[in-house]
Amino acid sequence: MKPILEVLNVRKAYANHVALDGVSLEIPEGSIFGLLGPNGAGKTSLIRIITQITGADEGEIRFRGERLNQSHIAQIGYLPEERGLYKKMKVGEQLLYLARLRGLSREDATARIKQWLNRFEIKEWAGKNVEDLSKGMQQKVQFIATVLHEPKLIILDEPFSGFDPINANLIKDEILELRNQGATIIFSTHRMESVEEMCDNIALINRSRKVLDGPIGVIRDQFKTNTYEVEGTGHPVLSSPDFKVVEQKKRENNHFYLQVQLQEGVRPNDLLRYLIGSVGIEVAAFREKIPSINEIFIRRVRETMPETLLETANALL
Repeated sequence: MKPILEVLNVRKAYANHVALDGVSLEIPEGSIFGLLGPNGAGKTSLIRIITQITGADEGEIRFRGERLNQSHIAQIGYLPEERGLYKKMKVGEQLLYLARLRGLSREDATARIKQWLNRFEIKEWAGKNVEDLSKGMQQKVQFIATVLHEPKLIILDEPFSGFDPINANLIKDEILELRNQGATIIFSTHRMESVEEMCDNIALINRSRKVLDGPIGVIRDQFKTNTYEVEGTGHPVLSSPDFKVVEQKKRENNHFYLQVQLQEGVRPNDLLRYLIGSVGIEVAAFREKIPSINEIFIRRVRETMPETLLETANALL
């Protein structure tokens, strides 16, 4: 898949603080790309360069093969973490104003606004001032303003902030639909469960540098530890040197839970045969433990911490 956006060795500093230090990324067209990192890692600095709010000190960004320039702004939609709506303006007027700024005709803008307000079931709020809306309603209006001009690249910074589970699910479905219609989404969030559900590719930035990127399935495979989860009934005892018990729990009604790491060269079937052959053991579930994105995130951030900070973090845990 060809990249819609290429970030090439970008560096950005503010006074004595280096926000980005030689970051390079490729965002595949038609994908949802998770941009991850702890607070202060450099994500927002990168987003501001992509949206041309600021410029890079070194390196460049290419949009569909061209060096990023002002002509590309019309093809980008940006939902910032810090929302910004004119609170005294009516919802419909505000959406029309923002759509016109993006180059839409009054006729096209009006038709699209009606369509989106109907989809979000807030058409009765078109004549209300923004300040009269709940935070969740305002979030919906801001989302509509971001996608109204049908941008090819949509950047969403914490898009679920302030939403209850029902409305968060509504926005998630709209994001997936936009991807299915051909849009590319850069998705910056701390909600790792959303990353698991939605993202095709991810990149992790920590302390101004990229420390991990790639397709989400490939990354999860890279962090596998040859560990398997087993559930069943009985009292398992694994005395073979081929197996290392990582975690073991006794549950009600004679049930058990195990996490077992296999030694090199040992196959999952070897563990399963061992358990089935044990007296009084009945296996009900057997699956490989695939690390979650949250686990990978924490592990990779800790691996890239300076020793002094890591010692402090360990002391607090």
